[in-house]
Amino acid sequence: MAQRFGGEYSPNGKAPTGAPPPRRVQARPDPAGARCNILFLPPALLAVMSFGSGAVGLALGLVGAGLWTLAAWLTREGLRAEAAYHERKVARRPALPRKMLGSVAVGAGTVLATSVHGSDILSSALYGVIAGALHLGAFGFDPLRNKSMEGVDTFQQDRVARVVDQAEDYLATMREHIAALRDRALSGRVAAFEATAHEMIRTVEDDPRDLTAARKFLGVYLMGARDASIKFADLYARTSDPKARADYEALLADLEKNFAARTEKLLSDTSTDMTVEIEVLRERLQREGVRPE
Repeated sequence: MAQRFGGEYSPNGKAPTGAPPPRRVQARPDPAGARCNILFLPPALLAVMSFGSGAVGLALGLVGAGLWTLAAWLTREGLRAEAAYHERKVARRPALPRKMLGSVAVGAGTVLATSVHGSDILSSALYGVIAGALHLGAFGFDPLRNKSMEGVDTFQQDRVARVVDQAEDYLATMREHIAALRDRALSGRVAAFEATAHEMIRTVEDDPRDLTAARKFLGVYLMGARDASIKFADLYARTSDPKARADYEALLADLEKNFAARTEKLLSDTSTDMTVEIEVLRERLQREGVRPE
């Protein structure tokens, strides 16, 4: 269904009351892309070709198509999880090695698919091993180790990783519910707030000591923003209430302003700490009798 574009610079468009100027947010491409989405095509072809192969052949073909579909889904989610892992400086490895499980599912589906067309057990098994190996070679292994920063103890890094994972989940839920409204202006406002929240997340990842000061923002406030987004999306989808929309946009503007201010303070405190450490080091060097040339 066609969707009319609306926004501050559109005909009859108005800027949200009390909201700051919209930020330019660079769209992030889907890490999966076409090379992964094309994996959903072979299962459909296998299911269609299994008709006319008898009851046993049809059953094997449909199960094989199901395994291939599962493999495509696991691969897509594994690529997205891997991209999120590489974007962060502190990250835990994915709890489930999705891409590797996808390779296993591809191999098992291939065994069943070749059995439908009369291959013997040994040949089907070889085809399955080859297909799984090719899938693994094309998409690679999942991250198998936690990513950490030197000079920071493991306990603090685990705390940061848990808080960041939770914050990313809150933001993703917000984005999904607002995107379901198919309103570009609202999606843009959520994307702008998400970018501001990500700045705080990256600041905490750079210096885990900032976690204590930012924990309420990345936990309680984001959870509240997620809950408010869910309730607003449900209400606005049914009523298109302009007052509810104005209130929600005002909430986003307030959150964005406070998150930006807190992030700036965290960066300022980090700079102050560095200056203090430099001065302390200079004093120690002077006491040791070291003088610059």
